[in-house]
Amino acid sequence: MKFLKLPIYIFLLLFIASCKHDKNLLAEHKPEVKVKDTALVIHPLDIKLNKLTPGYKSLKALHIDDFYKKNWTKNDLSGGFLVAKNGQVIYEKYGGLSNRANKEKITAHTPLHIASVSKVLTAAVVLKLVDFGKLELDQKVNTVLPEFPYEDITIKMLLNHRSGLPNYAYFCDDRAIWDRSMLTNQDILDLLAQHKLGLYFKPDKKFGYCNTNYAMLALVIEKLTHMSYANAMQKILFEPLGMKDTYVFDYKKHKDTASLSYKGNNVLYGFDFLDNVYGDKNIYSTPRDLLKFDLATYSDTFLNPDLVKQVFKGYSYESKGIKNYGLGIRLNEWKTGEKMFYHNGWWHGNTSSYVTLKKDTVALIALSNKFSYKPYRIYKLATEFGNYPIKGDKEESE
Repeated sequence: MKFLKLPIYIFLLLFIASCKHDKNLLAEHKPEVKVKDTALVIHPLDIKLNKLTPGYKSLKALHIDDFYKKNWTKNDLSGGFLVAKNGQVIYEKYGGLSNRANKEKITAHTPLHIASVSKVLTAAVVLKLVDFGKLELDQKVNTVLPEFPYEDITIKMLLNHRSGLPNYAYFCDDRAIWDRSMLTNQDILDLLAQHKLGLYFKPDKKFGYCNTNYAMLALVIEKLTHMSYANAMQKILFEPLGMKDTYVFDYKKHKDTASLSYKGNNVLYGFDFLDNVYGDKNIYSTPRDLLKFDLATYSDTFLNPDLVKQVFKGYSYESKGIKNYGLGIRLNEWKTGEKMFYHNGWWHGNTSSYVTLKKDTVALIALSNKFSYKPYRIYKLATEFGNYPIKGDKEESE
């Protein structure tokens, strides 16, 4: 019996030592802040960012509040507005109604349709698959989706919008091609294969923003993970990052419970036959959850650093100017060397903007479920945190 007890005893010692080690690791990464503090922490990612001083936060909050009040009059916000540095929320506001019929208020936990900001999250999961070794950036799309009829288009061309694919929202508006019944991603692929629709331009010749690219990437995710896009996003991204208020919209499942969208005059913007296509849109989230994602992008354990370098660089220099597109993210590159990464969104009455200032570890996030250009203006706050030459720049919609 003594012989049998010895390995058990050793095992228990090792187990206890391991638990203490894990506990110490968590303590190392957990900031010394009170529960009420608004710093958002992700485990087990190795993110080490300095704690902001109360004086710094107060001063910045004062300036941001002035900006907010110049753009949003009292009770004008119908969504969420958040500014954070080093993962700590400096300023946030929520207002308006997610459903005007039942007077349901928008709070920090109300998921709103983030429109094309969804592309950033879709791209993240595609890149995780690349990191896992299940996919290559220069891999032909038809090696994953055999029905895909365009031989020369690669995964990277879908990510950086250099494929030349036609926009499904346009060709599906032709009743000779589609009868306006509820459209799915697989329907889009089938229509491309059936009609062999012409490309807008030769693949990789130039940049051409196109929602079809990301509808196809969603199918790539499904094919490689053997899960629905919604489940894959949940398992690979939302759950690991603690994005508890984020989900992929399913028309049959969520049409009666999801936050609704409204025109500028407060008239309800109803669903249509394009509302079940995902990848390019149809993720509902909150500013706080998007901040959790933003924080993850600073961690070497979230994505291979060499892959991250490929994400945050421009691929389209055919036209002069500061605007460019990386892998799932827009960017401005100024002659001064400053760079700003962002993505805007617009779907029905929903408008959104996600800005990430990588050098300054700042996130600027604005979401609205009532049509407004105001969320797009949040990028102007970049000048509060660095020398971004954006004075006089015209805000850009999706």
